[in-house]
Amino acid sequence: MTATRLSRDVLLPRLAAHVLEHGLADASLRPLARAAGTSDRMLLYHFGSKEQLVADLLAYLAGQFSAALDRAFPAERAASREDCVAQVLAITGEGTFQPFMRVWWDIVSGCAAGNAAYLEAAGAIMDGLLQWVVDHLPEDDPDPQAGARMVLTYIEGAQMLAAVGRGDIPQAGLSAL
Repeated sequence: MTATRLSRDVLLPRLAAHVLEHGLADASLRPLARAAGTSDRMLLYHFGSKEQLVADLLAYLAGQFSAALDRAFPAERAASREDCVAQVLAITGEGTFQPFMRVWWDIVSGCAAGNAAYLEAAGAIMDGLLQWVVDHLPEDDPDPQAGARMVLTYIEGAQMLAAVGRGDIPQAGLSAL
């Protein structure tokens, strides 16, 4: 049996699986290296620094989240902004998305603490999600950029309320869109 040659492409899925299971709190080099089946020195060899490893890992996870959202979202565009919000909330409320949501709240917490790497990654994630929403709004939306900003703001607020056990608030307010 041939040993798998380690590369960033081999390591990132292993690291992502670990982070999705354990969150970012356990994202120090040794636990990550164990999860990837290598040493902390080899992680540094492949990524250059822990900061670059985290940045690449968060970008990889964002891509995985976006791909999962694309697979779960209906092929046709949403009928309205409200419909887009309702569909995203229903989809991301499913169990398969919960690990991503937990990691997202780890990232948000890191941003609140001023972690520059998390701030940069979160900005890139939000930019990608903003474009994703633009692409899924109705084709006749009068202002897709503004609409996407409003939809994303509502979704993020709704996700936060759901995380603290108050998912009833955004569900009740959805009709106000």
